[in-house]
Amino acid sequence: MDYKNLGRSGLKVSAVGLGCMNFHSMNDKAESAAIVHKALELGVNFFDV
Repeated sequence: MDYKNLGRSGLKVSAVGLGCMNFHSMNDKAESAAIVHKALELGVNFFDV
């Protein structure tokens, strides 16, 4: 995973983020959790909520 500096904060965020806007409409909470866990496993640390 590539990471980018977040301005001058010193934080590094993943170049790929996970959009979570529609997670509230998913009926299967286990599936939502699995998606988030997989993203974390792949190095994603930017979540758009």
